[in-house]
Amino acid sequence: MNYFENMFGLSGKTAVVTGGAGAIGGVMSDALLQAGANVIVWSRTRKSIDTFLDRYKGQTEQLNRLHGIQVDTGEEESVSDALEQSVAHFSLPEILINCVGGNMGKAPFLDIDLDQFRAVLEMNLVAGLVLPTKLFCRRWVDEKIKGNIINLTSMTSYNPLSGVWAYDAAKAATLNLTMATANEFAEYGIRINAIAPGFFIGKQNKALLIDEKTGEYTERGKAVINHTPFNRFGDVSELAGATVFLASSRASGFVTGVSIPVDGGYLIHNI
Repeated sequence: MNYFENMFGLSGKTAVVTGGAGAIGGVMSDALLQAGANVIVWSRTRKSIDTFLDRYKGQTEQLNRLHGIQVDTGEEESVSDALEQSVAHFSLPEILINCVGGNMGKAPFLDIDLDQFRAVLEMNLVAGLVLPTKLFCRRWVDEKIKGNIINLTSMTSYNPLSGVWAYDAAKAATLNLTMATANEFAEYGIRINAIAPGFFIGKQNKALLIDEKTGEYTERGKAVINHTPFNRFGDVSELAGATVFLASSRASGFVTGVSIPVDGGYLIHNI
């Protein structure tokens, strides 16, 4: 085994990636798989799981280390069942990546739809962090496993974006809970960190950043680019390195409670 394999290789490890068939979750799942881990993709729909697995059709070695489970991470019983299925298929996962999350709509504060607000909080906090973290950490503590969690924070964890009130609140809370749970579980050797993606164009935010009719940047898109020293949007593949770094206990074994921005310098922009 060479130096880089020893430092960053994940052979023999088992990882669960919630929301692991999505754009960001898929990149993180791919990264762990390529680093040698067994990867279990959790998703709400069977279709998304099958679509992800199809990417590895004909690649027997990778498919042998890849599995998908349909689960609603907002339901405790569903998470518990999925964890048991994961253990039965490979082994007790030592790595959990919480990728479930997203936003719904944009509006002035006075026009907040409270049902939608609650739904976004539930999606990003309960399904996207609290329930998986609770059940995995309970199992790790009971079985004395030095587990490892990677959450997804956001630029809005640091600076709010206008009009996405619930998402702002949820992602600020994700950063707070990343630090709080890292402190809570440090005595058990469990590490909890986060990755904060900058602006990557995806299904959910494309219409906010790019005018569908002209293909030009919207006013928000221009504002983001003007605020990003690299002067471009990110490519989701650029999240892979931070994922493998945080997933490896040899590379980041003394790192806990941090959120690593992968943002082209968005957070350090100044005038």
